[in-house]
Amino acid sequence: MGSLPSFAQDEKAKATEASSSETPHAEEWLSTKSLIGDSKYQDGFEHYDYVNPDAPVGGTLNSAALGSFDSFNPFIVRGTPAAGLPNFGGGYLYDTLFEQSPDEPSTSHGMIAEAMRYPADYSSATYRLNPNAKWHDGEPITVEDVIWSFNRLKELHPQWNAYYRNVEKAEKTGEREVSFTFDQTGNRELPHIIGDLTVLPKHYWEGTDASGKPRDITQPTLEPPLGSGPYKIKSFQPGASITWERVPDYWGWDQPTRVGRYNYGTLNFTYFRDQNAAWEAFKKGGIDDYRVENISRRWATEYDFPAVKSGKVKQMTVPDGNVVSMQAYVINLRLPKFQDRRVREALTLIYNFQEMNRTLFYDLYERQQSYFQNSELAAKGLPNKGELKFLEPLRGQIPEEVFTEEFTLPDYSDPAAARNYLRQAFELFKEAGYERRGTKLVNAETGEPFSIEMLGDDPTDSRVLEPYARDLERLGITTNIRIVDSNQFTERMRNFDFEMIGMKMYPQSMSPGNEQRDFWSSQAADSPGSRNFSGIKNPAIDQLIDDIVYAMTREDLVAATRALDRVLQWEYYVVPQWYKAEDWIAYWDKLQMPDDHPDYAGLDPFSWWTRDAETAEGASTN
Repeated sequence: MGSLPSFAQDEKAKATEASSSETPHAEEWLSTKSLIGDSKYQDGFEHYDYVNPDAPVGGTLNSAALGSFDSFNPFIVRGTPAAGLPNFGGGYLYDTLFEQSPDEPSTSHGMIAEAMRYPADYSSATYRLNPNAKWHDGEPITVEDVIWSFNRLKELHPQWNAYYRNVEKAEKTGEREVSFTFDQTGNRELPHIIGDLTVLPKHYWEGTDASGKPRDITQPTLEPPLGSGPYKIKSFQPGASITWERVPDYWGWDQPTRVGRYNYGTLNFTYFRDQNAAWEAFKKGGIDDYRVENISRRWATEYDFPAVKSGKVKQMTVPDGNVVSMQAYVINLRLPKFQDRRVREALTLIYNFQEMNRTLFYDLYERQQSYFQNSELAAKGLPNKGELKFLEPLRGQIPEEVFTEEFTLPDYSDPAAARNYLRQAFELFKEAGYERRGTKLVNAETGEPFSIEMLGDDPTDSRVLEPYARDLERLGITTNIRIVDSNQFTERMRNFDFEMIGMKMYPQSMSPGNEQRDFWSSQAADSPGSRNFSGIKNPAIDQLIDDIVYAMTREDLVAATRALDRVLQWEYYVVPQWYKAEDWIAYWDKLQMPDDHPDYAGLDPFSWWTRDAETAEGASTN
């Protein structure tokens, strides 16, 4: 944990002394909690505005999944979880204490916990469980389940450990109350994100399976686990398919976060090896009912198959209000050849986005520049007074350009630009100790060629890796594109066994906080399974993460996040690629949907329903 600068310590001290009247909602029981302002959904709301509360229930949603799976335990580093079982959040099987809203940023509503409260100094949080919350076997969800889940999840996965690092303990403080005590005050986000805790059934995991063998949550398993959520596993073929069925007596159907949602009677997932196979399955029909398209060429030119022409497949574009997280060629700094910032800057100069956007993407993308694109959190221009409050104490530890220059990326719109950028990149490599020998760029002392292996998990990855590889080879850099199967890819990523990879990085929110430790901190860099894929170990960044976590006002949070954004940009940890602030959706007309979509998420397929359910005799509703 980095130490807080003096001004931050002063602000924390003031916050500790503040009365509850000075901290909005302090000590009040809340069933809705927002980090940004008051939610439009007040306590006691009936359902989200955009849903159809009378949506018919039934029918089947078919979906394609990529790769394979070998486990129903998503909470450990080992194994590949099945579709519907994310390692963060409850997925289809489990509920969380509070549930993040798809309609508003940084806002959550009660689920397993009907309400929460916290003191004015943010030193703890107490959650009061809903007396109706129960497991699929009818057993009530208890405070003991919550405490057990908290302790085990922190042990099982570095992501949870980083997220709740400042939570000292969870303890029972009432018949239905569990309190979480923090090791520091002033973390505005921490009482809120306790609500993200996935609650697991203690009695199930401490019991025995059908053969009498004790269950072990530290290991992968293909025994369908006991859950509490809207669906449970009905059937599966390991690595090939999984079917989920709606739970008729699910305890939460009358909860406002559930009304008009999770309307499908069955969820079918069929696994495919790669994107091309999944695309062919979608065109065929009956295997994949909707897809979020992420290939511009396909969106621009390939939606002309018969089902589109006949109107059976429809297309729509939905604005996405989410923060656009970084999509980039990620560089692994754990390798000595990437530890020189000049080398990383040179790799950024070589990438010709404009050419790729024109020739491959039909000019449908914009250049990604910020780690918090499409939001007020993105750094622009030179740092303002608020940002300098966090940056000045780090002067000398971070690039001087942070203070003096606006961060910009190469613009290849001018045909003459390519030669200039290549020359600049070569000069940076020379300063870093490299030279040209024949057609190769080599280490001037050892003669070792500078090479990069680019890793992918789908044959279509080559389409966006090869153009960049060709540009690198113009400078004499030896490149190799390696495509591996999904299981090998997952294992290599968990253990940071790669040199460069093109990927869309972890989702960001409008209220960043503890999760930034898992993304960028020095501790996460050495923790297999963390999301610090770049391997960043920078004390200045550790400090800026603390500045974000302990920001006492929205103004300071935004300023500290922009400061972090600037340092991440100027240290050249990735080569930014592209983004779009909208979703491209194609769906078969068996799916029906409400007139509106959620403002924040842009898309909520679980507010849709099937035409079969709509026309079925005696169809039920939520």
